[in-house]
Amino acid sequence: MTRAGYTALDEELKTLKSVERPAVIRAIAEAREHGDLSENAEYHAAREKQSFIEGRIKELEGLLSRADVIDTSKLSGAIKFGATVTLVDEDSDEEKTYQIVGEAEADIERGLLNVKSPLARALIGKEEGDSVEVRTPGGERSYEVLSIRYI
Repeated sequence: MTRAGYTALDEELKTLKSVERPAVIRAIAEAREHGDLSENAEYHAAREKQSFIEGRIKELEGLLSRADVIDTSKLSGAIKFGATVTLVDEDSDEEKTYQIVGEAEADIERGLLNVKSPLARALIGKEEGDSVEVRTPGGERSYEVLSIRYI
């Protein structure tokens, strides 16, 4: 996992523990005061939210305890984990930039590409100027690697 990904997950964990968890506990206590719990929608909604928060806290604690943080600024050369890669689609001439990151921090909308994705797997080991053929759900795509950076 990258340092930025680790930090983001750690911040989410801290927020869940210090803000979200106490807020849902207060909501449950407030809903209990309204009487009959069997027909109390506020109570059931708060308990459901509490269950989600506790599950997410356990998930994040597990991820962070097993995380292997890689300092990508010390890497160079061919594409590998942590690389920020600029590609051009050879069919549409559209340029895209992605950083290859761990599964837990991947977010394609923000340009964070899961290392296990078909595109990332095809890119691993390539150099600037190389062409890459990728099989996607929409069919075969061809990309050219324009640049590789390690931030």
